Amino acid sequence: MGVAFLGENRRRTLIAVGALITIVATADRAVGNHASLGLFYILPMMLAGTVSPPASIVALGAGCSVLRSIFDLPCPPIERVLRFVFAALAYAGSGLFAAAMIRNRDQAVKHLERIRREQKLRQEAEEQLALLVESSPAAVVTTDSSGAVIASNKAARTLFLSESLDGKMIGDYVRLLADALSLRSAPEDFRTAAQCQGRRENGEVFLAQTWFSRYAAPNGTRLAAIVVDASEEMRDREEEGFRQLLRGNRIATAAVLHEVRNLCSAIALLCSNLKENHPLSGDADFQGLISLTAGLEKVAAVELSADAGEPLEPVELREVLDDLRIVIEPDWREIEGSVVWRLPPEMPAILAERHGLLQAFLNLAKNSHRAVQSCARRELRISVEAGGGEAHVRFCDTGPGIAEPERLFQPFQEGAEGSGLGLYISRAMLRGYGGELAYEDRAPGTCFRVDLPTLPGGRA
Repeated sequence: MGVAFLGENRRRTLIAVGALITIVATADRAVGNHASLGLFYILPMMLAGTVSPPASIVALGAGCSVLRSIFDLPCPPIERVLRFVFAALAYAGSGLFAAAMIRNRDQAVKHLERIRREQKLRQEAEEQLALLVESSPAAVVTTDSSGAVIASNKAARTLFLSESLDGKMIGDYVRLLADALSLRSAPEDFRTAAQCQGRRENGEVFLAQTWFSRYAAPNGTRLAAIVVDASEEMRDREEEGFRQLLRGNRIATAAVLHEVRNLCSAIALLCSNLKENHPLSGDADFQGLISLTAGLEKVAAVELSADAGEPLEPVELREVLDDLRIVIEPDWREIEGSVVWRLPPEMPAILAERHGLLQAFLNLAKNSHRAVQSCARRELRISVEAGGGEAHVRFCDTGPGIAEPERLFQPFQEGAEGSGLGLYISRAMLRGYGGELAYEDRAPGTCFRVDLPTLPGGRA
């Protein structure tokens, strides 16, 4: 404590060094030729080493050696010189030794303080990580090389309906994770994500979305995994897909029945002309043809609604366009094309069905994608204008254009890819939301405009 105190107060230490040197020199002089007290100069030198730089220590050691020579015992000149040199080395060495000890002590204290600070930070990080894992809504498990669970959080125990997972085999719950541990060709730091079937402790099966990685540990290979129950998302997705399939089939059936009614009308007119111009009234085959035509016309007279009373909901137009951006932009990058978005800062909400609206937008974008394949400039511009209680979304591309615009929305048209029902179904779906799909003649290229009524408040 005394050395540390003196080391912290340099002025007092130097005063103490001067006082000790004076005391030793005075005592050495008082003793005279009877004895030499030069050994005691080591004390002030070691004390000076606690606060002085190396050059000052060496100079002070030479000074103490001079004082020792003045009051030293009588001796030959050569011996006096040797005593002076050895004394100077001893004094300087003792001072430098003390300085090195103080420096090492300070470094050890700083190092110890740094270790304590790092340990505290590491402990806080471990506590935060443990709290994060334990409070995570996703199941987190860690297994050893055999697949036995060595750690799990509360969400994992809830997901698998188990009070404790420690020591249990992960393959009994998620077979894919056990298979990942048994892979021999995969690298040690293998990591990926996958969907698979999971099984709870009561035998219930669910759809598991997993993210897992293998890593090397001192005790062998370990596996860390995050597991989420994606069954609800799968049910929603499949139900939504089924509803869209039914709606598309309903609209396609309505288009077919419309064409059948037209054909029946033409056949009925032809039969009427034949009956007037030729004596076929008594012909049984002719009467059978008239009966078949009338029956087919009755079947085709069934009207199918495009929306079938499906509930609509407030939808943010920006969110639908953001979903569209995620879907279509990779396809345009593959053909070295671009999608230019011209969207206002604020966009209104509309009353529609989100998935169906996205499908209508996607159909227009896919048509543009096919149209620009052979063009030197491949670009799709999507813009939004809002006003007057309506939102206008335009899809304009740099394709070759439309040769016969008047036939665009007719089903089963000649020359169309597939059945030619894409635009027909899209317009029918948009009309079910109170909107409209129209073609705008803006050569060069093709432009479609989607008109949608906005909600009065402007936000969903």
